[in-house]
Amino acid sequence: MIAKTERKADYQSFNPRWDLSKLTDNRKDHSSSKFQWTAEEAQKPERAFVIVPEFSDNNQRSRSAKLEEAKGLARAISLNVVEASVIPVKRVTPATLIGSGKVQELAGIIKAQDIGLAIIDHAISPKQQQNLEKAWDCKVLDRTGLILEIFGERAQTKEGTLQVELAHLNYQKGRLVRSWTHLERQRGGLGFVGGPGETQIEADRRMIQERINRLEKDLEKVRKTRTLHRAKRKKVPYPVVALVGYTNAGKSTLFNRLTGAQVMAKDLLFATLDPTLRQLNLPQGTRVILSDTVGFVSNLPTHLVAAFRATLEEVIEAELILHVRDISHEDTDAQAQDVHDILEQLGVDTASTENVVEVWNKIDLLEDGPKQALKERTIENVQPMMVSAETGEGLDKLIALIEDRISDTDSIMEVLLPLDKLSLLPKIYQEAQVLSSEDLEDGSVTLKIRAAKPIRHSYKPYRLK
Repeated sequence: MIAKTERKADYQSFNPRWDLSKLTDNRKDHSSSKFQWTAEEAQKPERAFVIVPEFSDNNQRSRSAKLEEAKGLARAISLNVVEASVIPVKRVTPATLIGSGKVQELAGIIKAQDIGLAIIDHAISPKQQQNLEKAWDCKVLDRTGLILEIFGERAQTKEGTLQVELAHLNYQKGRLVRSWTHLERQRGGLGFVGGPGETQIEADRRMIQERINRLEKDLEKVRKTRTLHRAKRKKVPYPVVALVGYTNAGKSTLFNRLTGAQVMAKDLLFATLDPTLRQLNLPQGTRVILSDTVGFVSNLPTHLVAAFRATLEEVIEAELILHVRDISHEDTDAQAQDVHDILEQLGVDTASTENVVEVWNKIDLLEDGPKQALKERTIENVQPMMVSAETGEGLDKLIALIEDRISDTDSIMEVLLPLDKLSLLPKIYQEAQVLSSEDLEDGSVTLKIRAAKPIRHSYKPYRLK
């Protein structure tokens, strides 16, 4: 760690992986700034203080669960959490979020423990971040910034990297507050005649916006590519079954158990970021594509959901969604609500029990009494699937349910297209698997097709009785 006596009041956000100085090269030397890591420092776990503000109007989650989740997020990028505390906040202080007395109290702890990073488990404004960094003489990172750091470390594919960088630049764009000490206003025009020119901070924002525009274009290409891939799968067609759920609910372990894949599955928040798809052969011969997606979390930034929309479209287009829940977690109901909220942002009808199946995972961690009580619970008069991805308990019933639902959604139908509707033929060949066709004397065409329920529904007017 850089000694505190060498630290200067240069308030660049904690962000070793997304260095804004890469956007332009007319920077002064930052080597002595406390917010720049040397290669040697980057190898050492940063000593971190996790602070969870608890607001009086938000008591849906238990205090211990919120604290454990915040510590888990910090450990997800190998931070050394030396202190963690829940701070009651009766009234928000505009300058620092929490009251001045508590700020001074925490400053003493940070100094005594030689802490280099304070994590606020809540969104804070750029000015609040700057004020807290001044008061505590250490880096300060809010919940959004921490999640972006985790995503930046987990992204493996080009698509994932693009999505994380886009989300981070949108986040960072509003935080160029005294990032460098040379942001004084420059003079424009010729000689002494011109008016005020572009400040360095304005130049940085302009360059960030230009980079954002390029990333959005690149991600649009990714979206089109994914759309083509989905169209090809529909033509085969293999129905898609998507696993969704709160982070660390056991989705990847369940995915591996069902498909025999080797997706990273650890007791770690956001262990999986990039989507993984594998073919799954069901007992009665039905083939499906099983999709494992990024886990959700409470207070997931909306711009992060927007950046990952290309990935999450796999969920939107899925014939069946398995909502995997860690039923042993004390906040399982609150976590489920967070997942529902994000799915609704994506346009998924979470109230539909036909397309969304509740999978209650980790029942091996429950005692017999609570487990039996859960088995008697129903949601919208539907019994959730009780499974353990770790031991395999209940998976045979889950597989049978998947096949039953898919066989109902992926069926064969015969259609008759009159002469004036033959323009629909290319679309049918694109969306469905055409098993046979016959040209009739009057110019009409009959087709036997295999297609998912939404596609069959669109051709219902032409269905043969």
